[in-house]
Amino acid sequence: MTARLLWNDLLSALGLLSRLPLPAHRFRGAEAAWAYPLAGLVLGAMSCLAGLLALGLSLPPAAAALICLGTAVALTGALHEDGLADVADGFWGGSTPERRLEIMKDSHLGSYGVIALVLGLLARFAALTALFAVPGGPWAVIAAAVLSRAVMPVLMATLPFARPDGLARSVGYPPMGTAMAAALIGIAFAYLGLGWKGSSAVLCLALVTLGLARLGQAKIGGQSGDLLGAGQQLAEITVLFVAIA
Repeated sequence: MTARLLWNDLLSALGLLSRLPLPAHRFRGAEAAWAYPLAGLVLGAMSCLAGLLALGLSLPPAAAALICLGTAVALTGALHEDGLADVADGFWGGSTPERRLEIMKDSHLGSYGVIALVLGLLARFAALTALFAVPGGPWAVIAAAVLSRAVMPVLMATLPFARPDGLARSVGYPPMGTAMAAALIGIAFAYLGLGWKGSSAVLCLALVTLGLARLGQAKIGGQSGDLLGAGQQLAEITVLFVAIA
């Protein structure tokens, strides 16, 4: 794989997972999924830098956490948060796969979605506050951003499409080797950012991902863009909680 293709894949990943203004590139769909963790590295580093700048201005860790979190949401356009809310609404608001998918496609937010969104943001804020209060904590923040994007290609490669259209189908299935490459990048950053806790993070993440995959199969018959977004959110929360445990 050439350097130009690697660069194009990173741009493809960032173009899908963020709202960053990017140079012209060719969208490679699922073939670029190996670069999702690297996109997480870029986004995690940018949001973490915002938090560190807040600490440098003598703001307390809670303020740094809030700025980091707000930056992360702004960089992605709340893409993954929206997926988590839609999954909560659909999975527990509908009685059939068809009805659940219909609810997930609806732009209106229901009670389950609001609760999931609030709890998810609070969980990340609490963990970020704890991490910005200790030396080395920001490295764990970046590791969580990387690992949470490594989960997405694995779900993409192992679950069938739940609907005949939508974001997940437009991106396609990544080859299993592509998903494994993403997973290996994520594991490497788990140990770089979390040290000896990397093993616990990977194990907990595997269990959470397996549980979500089974739930998606049972509730809607497979994967959707919303499910992938929910997977990213749950994965990030899992890694952050392991880091502060």
